[in-house]
Amino acid sequence: MSSPVHSGLKKHQISVSTVVFMIFCLCAAGAYGIEDMIPQAGPGLTLVMLMVLPFLWSTPMGLVASELGSAIPEEGGFYKWVQRACGEFWGFQAGWWRTVSIYVDNTIYVVLAGSYFSSVVQLSPLQEYAFKASMIIVFTYINIRGIKDVGFASTAISMLVMLAFALVAVIGFATWQSNPFEPFVPPDQSLVQSIGTGIAIGIWMYSGYESMSTMAGEIQNPQVIPKATLITVPLIMAVYILPTMGGLASLGSWDQWASEGGLSYSDVVASHFPTLGILFVLVAVLANFSVFNTYIASGSRGFFALAEDNLAPRALVKCSKDRGVPYIAVLSLGAFSLIACTFPFEVIVVVDVMLFVSAYVLIFISACILRVKEPDLERPFRIPLGTKGLIMMCIPPITIALLALFISGTDYFLGGMLALFSGPVAYFIFRRKYGGLSKKDSVLHPANPVTRLAMGDTKRMAWMSGLLTIAGIVALFFLPWYD
Repeated sequence: MSSPVHSGLKKHQISVSTVVFMIFCLCAAGAYGIEDMIPQAGPGLTLVMLMVLPFLWSTPMGLVASELGSAIPEEGGFYKWVQRACGEFWGFQAGWWRTVSIYVDNTIYVVLAGSYFSSVVQLSPLQEYAFKASMIIVFTYINIRGIKDVGFASTAISMLVMLAFALVAVIGFATWQSNPFEPFVPPDQSLVQSIGTGIAIGIWMYSGYESMSTMAGEIQNPQVIPKATLITVPLIMAVYILPTMGGLASLGSWDQWASEGGLSYSDVVASHFPTLGILFVLVAVLANFSVFNTYIASGSRGFFALAEDNLAPRALVKCSKDRGVPYIAVLSLGAFSLIACTFPFEVIVVVDVMLFVSAYVLIFISACILRVKEPDLERPFRIPLGTKGLIMMCIPPITIALLALFISGTDYFLGGMLALFSGPVAYFIFRRKYGGLSKKDSVLHPANPVTRLAMGDTKRMAWMSGLLTIAGIVALFFLPWYD
């Protein structure tokens, strides 16, 4: 199936290997961030979650993204999948939640990069912000140049990152001193509490496989995306598990690990090769900015697709004439990062997770609906399961997503619920202001003459409000006990 032509966008010939490295950057670019998971969940549970979550969370999403991406290779990716399966309203929710989460998510990588850099170079708060701002400007400029330059930067940095973490794993296993699984959880926490404190970071570490799909309309052969996705899933597992196990076995001191001001993967290298330890930190800085780099590309295309469907400000559709890049959307992401890069890592992660897991639930549901609604839809890659098997495969990640909403604590639940409510509010405003799909085709997508929303949207919004209210009632009883 060929993807539709989008006005202003420029198509590029991108290889499978380049897409592998871009997805690697979107999902990982190294094990950075796991350092904060280790003392919160315990070393043993951290390793178990890193081994189990791929099968219950990232592999199902990788497979679903591959099937839907091969069947519907359009700019906007997951937003278009959900729209096709569930309609305009739910498509907007998936597109809005995930794209807003990318805006929030991108700030995380800037924060981590600043933390790693300040660990080797003493910086005042103003100097650290100046460093972050300069890197934001550099990688925003790379994105203005186009997806091909983004892919080149991702490839070069990913190769450095893989080499660096391979070195950590080798040194860690060669200097094994203690059992990396002990203690399994922190002595002052129960198993349930430990899962609750660590799962948000674990889910975040294994997410992003659907993000490349938003750029499908700019790739001459979008079928390279599902091929690259299947390669990247086991690659990321290895980059997470082996260096973490080796690092814990070599250094121990699990309660002192942290992305800022504590032990990290660089210390595994520095304890034996001090000069290489400094170089590792510099690679860590580059790696986090490479994730920032690729997410600017992905996130900007999310709002581009919404705007093209008259569900976001039309200015976001504007593309540069020479390179075919949605430069207004790219600049908006860079500007947001300049403002938000002063927030703490843990706060950003949990709010981010609340948004994207909700979008993931809609993506999983859409995969099942399309198997029923459109069984004859051409799927160049098809998950080798029947419809019932696909539904069974999607139940565990949906369950994990729902659990993540409740077990991160009261403050984060409230923040996440407010973020989720932003979806229907934004839809109501943008649909009435810009006309939505009705403006494209009023016969296929008729509007309610009274509300100016799509037919049936008031019922959908009532359903969603009801679901969020039920979640709030459950939280009212559960969270005081859990906290």
